[in-house]
Amino acid sequence: MSMLTPPGMGGKYRITGDKYPRMRRPRHRRRIVLAAGAAVVVLGAAGWGTLQLIDVFSGGGADGTKTTAGRAADCKPAPKATVAPVAALPKPTQITVNVYNATPRSGLAKSTADELKKRGFVIGKVGNAPAAYDKKVPGTGILLGAPGATKGAFSVLGTQLKGATTKTDARATADVDLIIGTAFKALDAKTTADAALVALNKPKPAPAGRC
Repeated sequence: MSMLTPPGMGGKYRITGDKYPRMRRPRHRRRIVLAAGAAVVVLGAAGWGTLQLIDVFSGGGADGTKTTAGRAADCKPAPKATVAPVAALPKPTQITVNVYNATPRSGLAKSTADELKKRGFVIGKVGNAPAAYDKKVPGTGILLGAPGATKGAFSVLGTQLKGATTKTDARATADVDLIIGTAFKALDAKTTADAALVALNKPKPAPAGRC
């Protein structure tokens, strides 16, 4: 065997002249190298994805900023809702109502005054409306009183007649006028008025704090 014969050829090939046989790496070795490279890429991607998930659930974004999940972890429990105090409202027995009829129908002032009396209100004057309002009230009615009536008397009397408007004048007394308008049919049902009165006196919870 010539000294120029490559090892492992077993004398099968002999080198003559200036041409040499091409030496090729076995194909199965190339497959192993490719498979190993692919495995490295997959593992790297999986590791990066895991780090991203950890950042998200720990409150950190991909750019290192804090996300909503992180803020939620720092959010302190909101205090219990407190009940907002309600200004003391007068009772029906503390409100004197003058009932005036501004419609062409007769008897409305008296019948309405009688019903209000049954519901606990104190009745003052009863009769036809003054000329400034007679047949000039298109709605269900007007509640008329001193500016101080807006702090309670109007609200309490308003539970008896839905849709009544309010107006103040220069009187110095605490009585309130109910001027019946042309759209008036009757006072609200007593059960409805009582429920409205209860709701009016019921304290409302203040809004709870938010993070």
